[in-house]
Amino acid sequence: MIDLFRAEKFFKEYVSNFKVADKKIDVKIKHTYGVVSISKYIAEGLKLSEEDILLAQLIGLLHDIGRFEQAVKFNDFDDYNTMDHAEYGVKILFEEGLIEKFIKDRQFDKIIENAIRNHNKFDIEYGLEDRELLHAKIIRDADKTDNFRIKQIQDFLSLFKSTEEEVSKELITDEVWKEFLGEKTIISSHRITNMDKWLSYIAWVYDYNFDVSLKYLKENDCVDKVIDRLDYKEKDTKEKMEYVREVIKKYIDDRLIR
Repeated sequence: MIDLFRAEKFFKEYVSNFKVADKKIDVKIKHTYGVVSISKYIAEGLKLSEEDILLAQLIGLLHDIGRFEQAVKFNDFDDYNTMDHAEYGVKILFEEGLIEKFIKDRQFDKIIENAIRNHNKFDIEYGLEDRELLHAKIIRDADKTDNFRIKQIQDFLSLFKSTEEEVSKELITDEVWKEFLGEKTIISSHRITNMDKWLSYIAWVYDYNFDVSLKYLKENDCVDKVIDRLDYKEKDTKEKMEYVREVIKKYIDDRLIR
């Protein structure tokens, strides 16, 4: 049995051990609740069972549990230069037994573990069972979708260690632009400029698993809101971002009318 109320109660107790007033921690707490809500939206849109809807929300609650220690140890959320927060989350939940505080029933452990482990990877690993794969896809879509909200409001210094004005003057590098034109998500190690990173967030759309997730993006104008946040100073960047707007919105519309 999944008792979401009990799990959320312990989550609040767990994060209270960290500096909740810290902006980094506060952002991740709000992100967690955002992902829980969107996971429910996706699972209901897929017309899943009540158990799977609750399970999707529980995975949303737990997916970034490794972020809090990451913030304390490194004061940074860059997995590439610090630690893989998903793997660390799996470690504290399943090797150290923290999962028992959130849910007593052990029948869901493998599904939860594989969903969390795969939520931040470039691709989902091969060999997952059907229900494991389903929940890995839900959490990946929900995580990306709430990150569109975060990118609309997050302070640029905390996001890039550069000001909004500084980022607005940057260019998209050729390799990253080529990846985008191939309708691909952008490999993190290929990003050089902060504008590369900004484009990579929008290119997440190419990795969405479910049309209902894209429906959420469209209904909430997520793509426009992220693109319009910056006043692009370079003509080349401005033209490219308008092209990005056009092709991403067309991609979403084409997916939704299939």
